[in-house]
Amino acid sequence: MKNKGFWLVGILGTALDQLSKRWAVERLLPGPEIQLWPGVFHLTYVENTGAAWSLFADSAEFLKWVSLGVAIALALLALRSSSLNLWEQVGYGLIWAGAVGNGVDRFLNGYVVDFFNFVWIGFPVFNVADVAINLGVVCLVIGLWQGSPKKTVPGSLRKFD
Repeated sequence: MKNKGFWLVGILGTALDQLSKRWAVERLLPGPEIQLWPGVFHLTYVENTGAAWSLFADSAEFLKWVSLGVAIALALLALRSSSLNLWEQVGYGLIWAGAVGNGVDRFLNGYVVDFFNFVWIGFPVFNVADVAINLGVVCLVIGLWQGSPKKTVPGSLRKFD
């Protein structure tokens, strides 16, 4: 199997996201939020029909197809590319996990379950899938900084430095 790191991180990230959301629904939906650090960090149940920072609010129908498209594109990249370095595998795997995790919510519920709440800074409520996407981008940037040998883009003969 190509790019084992992608699949390992992607599957584990998706499972962690879905399990944490199930916990949030069972624990936070019927009751009040949990103040882990009062006034700073709470666990607060939110049904988000948009994307990050509630952009595209009430666009779950459109966003579910975006999630599916991203997940398919990244899976094809992992299946077809034999030259992804470890940072790329982990980065793309985390982004795939985020797309799949939030996509599952959008397809099944019509919204994404968010519950991490930094109330002190007024940051938007988010979830494990959102964290995975952001960590994935960080991994890809680190991979770029470290540089990589010349690669061929799948389906292309053009070399990149």
